[in-house]
Amino acid sequence: MAITLEGTNVITTTLRRVVNWARRSSLWPLPFATACCGIEFMATACARFDLARFGAEVARFSPRQADMLVVAGRVSVKMMPVLQRIYKQMTEPKWVISMGACASTGGVFDTYAVVQGVDQYIPVDVYVPGCPPRPEALMEGIMAIQRIVDEDGLPPEGGHRRPLQIQVDPTHEVQPQPVPLTVGAS
Repeated sequence: MAITLEGTNVITTTLRRVVNWARRSSLWPLPFATACCGIEFMATACARFDLARFGAEVARFSPRQADMLVVAGRVSVKMMPVLQRIYKQMTEPKWVISMGACASTGGVFDTYAVVQGVDQYIPVDVYVPGCPPRPEALMEGIMAIQRIVDEDGLPPEGGHRRPLQIQVDPTHEVQPQPVPLTVGAS
């Protein structure tokens, strides 16, 4: 709640609101992109979708400089220890987005070599569905984290918190094909 006094240049607010505004406006993502979802993550940062409007355009590739991990694409069993190490190196509070069907559930890769959901190994805050999800869906996931940061306040002592496990619902309906598809008909 900001109150402006007439005739002066003074704005009063609480320290908690200022800190939350600074935290939510500077979420720095670390992309762990292994497949086509990584291309959608790159598209989100381009001019058409402009992730900079939400303060998350500074993609960092060092876990010590990032506070939001975006797991985009399939994760193999051999890559999982690397992902866990990256997660542990991030500073608290940290956020995790599982982007796409492969990161969330293994997708179409129901094999022994692909992890069937990264939430089995690291805590996930937001699940963004799709194969691959649209850039708008990723931005909605980031905004969901921002809303939670606004409500949370300062992180608890020690910084550890429980994962949110929010699922972003699609905002579009699939339209039918303009021409009926037929197989083998002439």
